[in-house]
Amino acid sequence: MKAHKISQAPIPMRTVGPIKICGSVLDEKISVPLATYETPLWPSVGRGARISVLTEGIKTTVIDERMSRSILLEADDAYEALQALNSIKARMDEINAVVAKSSRFAKLIDMNSQIVANMIYLRLEFTTGDASGHNMVTNAADKIIPWLLTEYPQLRYSSISGNYCSDKKATAVNGILGRGKYVVCEILISRELCERRLKTTPEKVVDLNIKKNLIGTMIAGGLRSANAHFANMLLAFYLATGQDAANIIEGSQGIVHAEVRGDDLYFSCTLPNLIMGSVGNGKGIDFVEENLAMLGCKEERESGANARRLAAICAATVLCGELSLLAAQTNPGELMEAHLKLER
Repeated sequence: MKAHKISQAPIPMRTVGPIKICGSVLDEKISVPLATYETPLWPSVGRGARISVLTEGIKTTVIDERMSRSILLEADDAYEALQALNSIKARMDEINAVVAKSSRFAKLIDMNSQIVANMIYLRLEFTTGDASGHNMVTNAADKIIPWLLTEYPQLRYSSISGNYCSDKKATAVNGILGRGKYVVCEILISRELCERRLKTTPEKVVDLNIKKNLIGTMIAGGLRSANAHFANMLLAFYLATGQDAANIIEGSQGIVHAEVRGDDLYFSCTLPNLIMGSVGNGKGIDFVEENLAMLGCKEERESGANARRLAAICAATVLCGELSLLAAQTNPGELMEAHLKLER
């Protein structure tokens, strides 16, 4: 078989910031690497970063973390499927003993299910330490399935993945049950700062968020998504830090909320599906390792802490870009003027 040459063609990358981030995960100013062909993204995120430094910072909160794999099993009929499922859900400890044979980091924390006809869609949800966990949870599921088929001979194998996971697809289930890191980031910006640095007002940002991100997304048929361009920042961050870029599909399903508080603008981004890790597949490349080290995500910490830090930094980066774009779009012509100036 002919060997194929592996290319490492560079994507333009710049460091943006620093971004001032606070909260329980980290409390510091940090610059972030972004790899993208969309060159206006760097100054746009940079403007949001400069705003963060002039405030108390972007407060980030990791709400939850889990990686899922949904296996698909079959019985003769729905009643048999239900009887087996009820028994399986009562045996979490035994199943975790099976999981432990596949990884010292994977731990089954929950199971969700759907029965359709005679089929059981069983969504297994794990914590996976500092790894994003794609392979870890699939490997765990590969060990669980034969154990289940031995314990429940009335069941049959159908697939290692039944799409109820749901990986790299825009679905409702991930936003409802969570997949990856669930992160909320928030910032409070004074009116004076809005007017001087963002060339807008709190009222204009709130109004545009309602009309564009909420109503506009609704009439477009968006699925658990109410934002302007989360995907832009996510892709640039994912490529710079060695993440599976296809996971921006579910990662970009997030919500922007804005309101006027007194004379200030409260602005937040909720990202329930940030799938990323500081170790595992995609790492080991020199520039990726350098970027992760620069972000402080290669330190000796408890399992999972580096990945949570990475997710918090990523979410804050998304907020910077989202805030900057929405502010620009409150002013006629500003968005296109920036693109013409920076891309031509």
